[in-house]
Amino acid sequence: MYSIQHIAHLLTPKPNEQDKLVNVTANTKALAQPNNLITQLAYDSRKINFANETLFFALVTPTQNGHNYIQNAYHKGVRNFVVQQLVDVSTLNHATIIQVPNTLIALQQLATYHRNQYHLPIIGITGSNGKTIVKEWLNQVLQGTYNIVRSPKSYNSQLGVPLSVWQINSQHTLGIIEAGISTTNEMKALQKIVQPTICLLTNIGSAHAEGFENDTEKLLEKLCLWGDGCTLIYQNNKEWINTEIAKYNKPSFAWGSNSNANLQLTETIITTTSTYITLLYLGVKYNITIPYTNTAWVENVLHCVAMLAYLGVSLNALNTAIATLQPVALRLQHIQGINDCTIINDGYSNDVEALQIALNYQQQHCLQQQKTVILTDVQVPFAQLNSTYQHIAQLLQQHNIQQLVAIGTQLQAHKHLFTNIPLVNYYANTNEAIANFSAANYHNKCVLIKGARHFEIENYAALLTYKHHQTILEIDLEKLQHNIKLHQKVLAPTTLIMAVVKALGYGSGATEVAATLQNLGIHYLAVAYPDEGIALRQAGITLPIMVLNTNEDAFAQLIAYNLEPQLYSMPILQAFIQYSTQEALVQYPVHIKLDTGLNRLGFLPYEIDNLCKMLVQHNTIKVQSILSHFAASDNAAQMAFTTQQNTLFTNLSNTIEKALGYFTTKHIANSAAIANYPAMQHNMVRVGIGMYGLTNSLLGSLHVPTLYTTIAQLKTVQPPATIGYNRAGVIIKPTTIAVVRIGYADGYPRSLGNGVGSMLVNGVAAPTIGVINMDMTCLDVTQVPNITLNATIIVFGEKLPVQQLATWANTIPYEIITGISSRVKRRYVGG
Repeated sequence: MYSIQHIAHLLTPKPNEQDKLVNVTANTKALAQPNNLITQLAYDSRKINFANETLFFALVTPTQNGHNYIQNAYHKGVRNFVVQQLVDVSTLNHATIIQVPNTLIALQQLATYHRNQYHLPIIGITGSNGKTIVKEWLNQVLQGTYNIVRSPKSYNSQLGVPLSVWQINSQHTLGIIEAGISTTNEMKALQKIVQPTICLLTNIGSAHAEGFENDTEKLLEKLCLWGDGCTLIYQNNKEWINTEIAKYNKPSFAWGSNSNANLQLTETIITTTSTYITLLYLGVKYNITIPYTNTAWVENVLHCVAMLAYLGVSLNALNTAIATLQPVALRLQHIQGINDCTIINDGYSNDVEALQIALNYQQQHCLQQQKTVILTDVQVPFAQLNSTYQHIAQLLQQHNIQQLVAIGTQLQAHKHLFTNIPLVNYYANTNEAIANFSAANYHNKCVLIKGARHFEIENYAALLTYKHHQTILEIDLEKLQHNIKLHQKVLAPTTLIMAVVKALGYGSGATEVAATLQNLGIHYLAVAYPDEGIALRQAGITLPIMVLNTNEDAFAQLIAYNLEPQLYSMPILQAFIQYSTQEALVQYPVHIKLDTGLNRLGFLPYEIDNLCKMLVQHNTIKVQSILSHFAASDNAAQMAFTTQQNTLFTNLSNTIEKALGYFTTKHIANSAAIANYPAMQHNMVRVGIGMYGLTNSLLGSLHVPTLYTTIAQLKTVQPPATIGYNRAGVIIKPTTIAVVRIGYADGYPRSLGNGVGSMLVNGVAAPTIGVINMDMTCLDVTQVPNITLNATIIVFGEKLPVQQLATWANTIPYEIITGISSRVKRRYVGG
């Protein structure tokens, strides 16, 4: 696309700055070829494809420094780098290094230059909510008319927008780019990169409220995307928004129920399954049917309708277009499949950029299993067919795909490109693939399902999905990452993080969570017992793992799987020293636990002298870390005791460290202490339940797990009937009962029966009625409007947090989340 010399000139245009490129590369053994073409931009050394065409940007953030990963990228074949710090070039033979003041700004500058080479119309979408789904729906209804380039997934940040714009090429006739901001003075940079010709404002809501003084400030920041020569499309039902927009002397197109709207809603009727709307546009009435009743989804559809009207698409075909809109899975679903398979379901769209993202996800989360891809044809113009399928074949080969199920006539026509894949099956359509399906072909594989919506690939996916009962614990790995980064922001740059993934990752699934943490660059993992650590090793987790509870019988397994024991008493220390001597180990890493007041496991203060003598006398072990555990760091009333514990820990660990003659890692702070006692972080902290947002420790933490269930039956019961065992639920008026598929065998506390607990049904709190059964619970849904068997039931989640269930049940969030039964299906999204 551009030569590296051209890019160097763009990023360092001043003569005195141009020398930075020459001087740095001159220190290597040979200059990179100045005409090397760059087609790929990368900032994550784990996600590199076509390395010889990649330019790696060493981005610096509050929690990560990309310069630390230059060697990783180099070993993967990258030879072109943009840096802002001095780097050791002695090992970067044949590399070209461009030094700039700020690598993120340089990336944005390059994307802006690239945008200026093309003059296609671009729709820029901003707003608090709905940006991604509106983008995907617009793509669905317009892709037959335009060759569209759009933001992958939710790439709408200061980093994501330039990466999105970089995708533009001469074949595209329309762009749809998201632009998201979290505080002031961010949107101007994005506007320069996107340069939209049409802006769509979805809404102004509570998202990122902490970054703005009020909603008006947030609106004004988002409106910075509305540049000169750009038309704004927005809903005009809120007068304060209309007032602000009226201050701009720029073209706009409003929709809403106000009479001055360009596209007016004159009537809205909501039934149990659909929303019927009458529109008035250019003096003509149109009746449309939206197959949703949820207010937000209806609003998102109407944003699309307004865009179609503005673009001049005939509204006579609106109902046909709306009927094609399918719910969009905004994040990859990671679920359990048949025969010990892992299924990554991304079957809502298919293009090369989205395929590359999905393959990267598969590579990061399926560490040991063979990789299979089920792929449908990609919708591209005829002139791009050969180049597109060549690119796809290269991607599959680079990601070491062992099996390909190819569905579609174009994949068949290009089968000569896929000869490097060991096993390939070609089918003309999904029905043919289903007719030839054999479960015997899927054993212990990681299967990525990537298909265009019209292929109805979900029908093939259903054959691969393990059939649990319909209660699902969904783990949002994107929220988990958010929470980890939130913790990193309050830590010193040199403070390490140990993530505690015991008890199956607090009920969330240790392997999947550990894989995400490993990709985030977490330094250590901790598990309760050796078998938990062994399972992680067998799944391909390579991070150091500390085992909190061990015994003599497990020593051999610890060594075999490179697990590091926590030693907490003289007998267990002596036993491990004896074993390590017998096995002729040299400086095997161990962790020394001190008891500073919790009075659980740990060496007591009077034992420290003997402990030091033992540690110094034997070189078969090496102290990797010294740790202790706060008793009440979440209780402000116990501040004096917490401070006393930390002082004792500091003194004891310093004594041990002095005796050893070398520095060690020290940690006592848990999730609560990270927030409440930042001065006590030492050089490592342990994050456990705080990763999941199930404590109130850090402002801004997101609730990671959501427990869903479904309705088995709806019925209306008349008084004087009773509900359930022992006739505990008494009916005093006509009551609608929903029997839902969850009980105490699934981990829903029996104490939450008889109205103590509630679940959210279509967003409405519905109390329990009668006792909690082993497999079923009854809810009073009389107050839930438009109740159907398809209603969404949330047992706990963002709007009904685990903390609330714990309060109702008179327990703690730990007991609720770790008590979710193994028969409840785990589903992973994002990440």
